[in-house]
Amino acid sequence: MRCKGIVISALRGGSGKTILSIGIIAALKKRGYSVAPFKKGPDYIDAGWLALAAGRSCYNLDSYLIDRDTLLSSFYTHTRPSEIAVIEGNRGLYDCIDTRGRTTTAELAKLLGTPLILCLDCIKTTRTLAAVVTGCMAFDREVPLKGVILNRVAGARHEAIIRASIEQYCGIPVLGALPKLGRQNFPERHMGLVPTPEHQWAIDSIEAAALTAKKYLNLDAIADMADCTPRPESDDQNRPSENTGSKSQSTGDDSSPVIGVIRDSAFQFYYPENIEALIAAGAKVVFISPLEDDGLPAVDALYIGGGFPETHAETLAGNVTFRNQLKELADKGLPIYAECGGLMYLGLELVYEKKIYPMAGVLPAVFGFSRKPQGHGYTVVEVDGDNPYFETGTEFKGHEFHYSKVLEWRGKDENLVFSVLRGKGFINDRDGVCYKNVLGTYTHLHALGTPSWAGALVGNARKYKAGTVLNK
Repeated sequence: MRCKGIVISALRGGSGKTILSIGIIAALKKRGYSVAPFKKGPDYIDAGWLALAAGRSCYNLDSYLIDRDTLLSSFYTHTRPSEIAVIEGNRGLYDCIDTRGRTTTAELAKLLGTPLILCLDCIKTTRTLAAVVTGCMAFDREVPLKGVILNRVAGARHEAIIRASIEQYCGIPVLGALPKLGRQNFPERHMGLVPTPEHQWAIDSIEAAALTAKKYLNLDAIADMADCTPRPESDDQNRPSENTGSKSQSTGDDSSPVIGVIRDSAFQFYYPENIEALIAAGAKVVFISPLEDDGLPAVDALYIGGGFPETHAETLAGNVTFRNQLKELADKGLPIYAECGGLMYLGLELVYEKKIYPMAGVLPAVFGFSRKPQGHGYTVVEVDGDNPYFETGTEFKGHEFHYSKVLEWRGKDENLVFSVLRGKGFINDRDGVCYKNVLGTYTHLHALGTPSWAGALVGNARKYKAGTVLNK
């Protein structure tokens, strides 16, 4: 069995590859192709846009967080032979956390055997880009760099010089040339694009990207370039259902524990693999929202992901019933796992734009915000304290990206159960705030990279449902 795919990369972050990937996906979909979107690197926002463009979940291919065999298995599981996989890389083509290059977009393209298209920012340069592309090709001749797309060209003359130079000296085709585009359709926040749930014109933006791709790109050549990739024996019957965002998802029965996932425009940073891992471990998943729901439904555990609770702080603070129920259930031993924005929501207060907003009050911390990132990049933590989710001595990888910081920590040292080996963490090179069966952390984990997590959360939910969970 075989599937098709392309990898979109660039020379650096901010070169336009996300909008380019969105446009290619949306335009190919309009042509009748079934497109499987993927994102390389620790990212939720870009993945959300890619998913919206494709009309299906965008899965992550992060070779730092996920081992090689698991990554390949996930890629093959979430593509069919008749589909085109569009994989957006991260940062620059050869960028990674060290000099060995094992987790680069270039290595991912080699691993998958898919042709790579390089997005070039053409502002204030012409023939030099041919030298740059030549260097990229010579740096690792095994990388399947098969074409380039010019971005932010100044006009027809500018485009003609760059196109002729690259095709003459590099011997690969120029697959399109985009002019400088305004940012009105794709406003930015922090890193990359704003989250789709917060963007009221998201569908119009996808449509604009599709029209741009249709007008300026050689979509026929791009579709033809999607090379055939050897694939293990197909097992489409076991292919997971798409995470469509319905109110509940389950493969279990009435005896399955119910895990509530708080997901809305305040808490939206979830890998679909994490939700699917909970379901595969036997949970029934229901989606709930403190922005919309008056209170908590009957659940056996909670999973609260990251997001931007600060921009919804007034509404979150105003839902007193939800906050009080959450605090009461946490005190009674409800298993709760929270990441970043979820960690902040479990705190005592958020201080944002000189206003103080009460939060759930489960964890003894007050959070504020900075203009600069307080934690940014991959993390490595070692579990060195007792907690309900990880064995002591476990080491796992994750990532963090937050502008928030701890203004006040009113807890004890023994309440912090992670030693941060890489990254910023919560405070004083520590992370993992634990209270009874609650664990909050700035580190985002990926279920495929930390496979024990889903089983632990579901296991605790089963104990709570059976009334045997320890109220430590």
